[in-house]
Parts: sequence; C-alpha cells; structure tokens
Amino acid sequence: MDALTAVAVLFGAFFVLLFTGVPISVSLGVASFVTVLAFLPWDDSTYIIGQQMNVGIESFALLAVPLFIFAGNIMNTGGIARRLVDLALVAVGRVPGALAHTNVLANMLFGALSGSAVASAAAIGSTLQDRQQKAGYDPAFGAAVNIASAPTGLLIPPTTAAIVYSTVAGGVSVSALFIAGYVPGILMGLVIMVIAFVFTRRQKYPKADRVTLAEGFRVLLSAIPGLLLIVVVVGGIVFGVFTATEGAAVAVVYTLVLSLAYRSMSWTALKDVVTRTVIATGIVMFLIAASAGMSWVMAYTGIPAAIAEALLSVTDSSAVILVLMLILLLVVGTFMDITPAILIFTPILLPISEELGMDPVQFGMVLILAMCIGTMTPPVGSVLFVGTGVSGVSIERVVPKLVPYFVGLVLLLIAVTFIPSLSLGLPGMLGLLE
Repeated sequence: MDALTAVAVLFGAFFVLLFTGVPISVSLGVASFVTVLAFLPWDDSTYIIGQQMNVGIESFALLAVPLFIFAGNIMNTGGIARRLVDLALVAVGRVPGALAHTNVLANMLFGALSGSAVASAAAIGSTLQDRQQKAGYDPAFGAAVNIASAPTGLLIPPTTAAIVYSTVAGGVSVSALFIAGYVPGILMGLVIMVIAFVFTRRQKYPKADRVTLAEGFRVLLSAIPGLLLIVVVVGGIVFGVFTATEGAAVAVVYTLVLSLAYRSMSWTALKDVVTRTVIATGIVMFLIAASAGMSWVMAYTGIPAAIAEALLSVTDSSAVILVLMLILLLVVGTFMDITPAILIFTPILLPISEELGMDPVQFGMVLILAMCIGTMTPPVGSVLFVGTGVSGVSIERVVPKLVPYFVGLVLLLIAVTFIPSLSLGLPGMLGLLE
C-alpha cells in the first residue's frame, strides 16, 4: 500500500503541475517533496530532498554535460555546419533529391559533433533552406526531413544523452554506450534517407551539379578538421586516453581553436556562446538535481519494484512486456524531453529490462532511440518546434509529412529492441561489455 500511495501522490502531483504550466524541473522537485511528506515529518523531508538534490549533481562524470553543451554551441556558431553541408552534398549529390539526402547526412555529421538535436536542426536547416527553395522543394517536405534526421546525433557519439543515462543507470560504461550508438544511429539515418528517396523520386527533385575531383577534394580538406573531433574525442574515451569528462574538455578546446582558425568566431559571438551555455547548463543541472530527488523517493517507497512486479504479472511473455515498455516510452516522448525522460524512467524500466535478460547498454539505446522519436512528435517535440521555426512552415503542414518517418523509425526501434546485436555487436567486438 505504501508503494501505491507513493505512485498516486508522486505522479499525480507531477502531472497536475506539469499540465498547469509549471516547469518540469520544478514539478519534479515539488512532487517529490509532497510525496516524502506523506511518509516522513516536515524537517526530515526538507533535509532529505535537499541532500539528494545536491548528491544528484555532485558527480565528476556530469561535468561532461556542460562541456559538451559548450562545444556544441561553439560549433553552431563557428562555421563548421556549412562545411559539413558542403561535404554531405559532395557525398550524396548525384542521388535524386540530393538536397534531402544532404540534409540527413549533414545532420548525422553535425549532430554527432555537437551532440544536440536542437542545434543540428537549427544549424543544418537554416543552412539548406534557401538551397532547397531555389531547387523547388516543398518547404513542408524539407522541414520534415530536417526534423526527422536531426535527432540522429543523440545516438551517434559523443552524446550527452548517453552520459546522463550512464549516471542514472549506476555507472554503465560510457565507452560501451558511445560505441553502441553507432549502428542504431547510422540505421536511423539510412531509414530516413530511404523514405526520403521514395518521395523525391515521386516528385522528381533534381540531383546536384556534378563536382570535379579537385572541388570534391577541396571540400573534404575543409571538413576534415571538424570530422577529426569525433576521432579524437570518441577514440580517446574508448581507448582509455581520457575520461568522458576530459574528452568533453578536449572537445571545447578543439572546437574553439578550430572556429578561431576559420575566423568565424568573434569575441561578441563567443560571449553569446558562453551565455547560452551557462543558461542551458543551469536548466539541465537543476533538472538532474530534481530528478535525483524523485529517484530517491521512488527507491525509498519501492515504486520501481512495485511497477516491475505489476508489469511482470500481466503476462509471462517477455515480448509482450517489451512491447508495452516501447508503447510507454513512445507516449512519454510525445510530451517529455529526452533528459527528464531518461532521469525518470531509467530507474523504473531498467530493472524490468534486466529481469527480461536485456543488457543495460542495449536498454540505453532503446530508451534513447525512443526519445529521439519523441523529439519529432507533437505536442512537445523540441526538434519539431525548432525545425518548423527555422523553415517558417506551420506545424499543421509538417506533421503529415513526418508520419512515414515516424512509422519507419518505430519499426527500427522494434528491431533494436529485439535484435541485441544491433547495439551490442560493436562494443562486444571491442571488449567493452562487462
């Protein structure tokens, strides 16, 4: 009964506050405090929630989050996006509907470098918008391709989503999570490109102009310094040269030096980048702190164990339970951003997945991919709003164009869930799995 009471109070208060417009981090903190009050005196509740919020962000590993945010903001301002778009256009320019495929590939590259789906949607979408309009692309179609492909960077490393999940999941290897994201992330991009290819062939969108070997080589040389960031950071983390946090610091220094070398970063722009980073860091860290308080409340009242027991009692079929979990995650993704979703649902669903024999690394990929889909769906999809804002097209026009991508990505999510080798193959080959 304690667990049932806690579930009713915790999630009841949380959703009431959330749907009345209270910020999600405040909703988490208040709901956690109210729930503790149902079991403990006022003084104890105040002390425990404050202590757990402090403990939640007192982590060296979490220092990587603001550093990667800083590096992503530098890249978004420092001229790297345009060079990646030029490289992507050279790579896929001779395919029908070249600019759509360029959008997907550029989002995969820039998203992997910045680790931010929102930054990728803004940078690549704004860079390609004029080119697509001149080539006669339907603006709603172009926006849909950009929105669907921008979240690929949340899977392809380096990504802050994997770092947050590692922290909440009890220290799952960041190196293993980084490498595990490559295959699902690349498959996500390929699925979007295949669907886009079908529509571009039907609309007879043009190929890009043929480039000479010399021009292609020049574009490649211009983009290589940016691409090397992935090699330096991910390679250094995987092979033990430095930790994820140290790798994030390396990423900041590397991108800053590169932007200065490109002469695309003024002191005024750098000041703006620092300001945006500080604001974003404050939001994320307060969210993590509030989620840590909620995690303690759930553990104290036995909520994860009660939910796991209830779910496992519904059926003996592990496949049915996994499908129910996927449905829950997809529904959650429609109204919750990826960071709070990871912080709230990892403690609840990870024990269930482990009970069913799923590796924590694989579950991390399933969780992140499900939330990637959520970023492109209404009513709260962050990438959906940024993508439509950049394109100037209404959400009502873009959403129908997104439906085929949503279907394709849900099928990919099912495949990643039921085919462990898609996420565990590469880290297993490199000996990164415990």
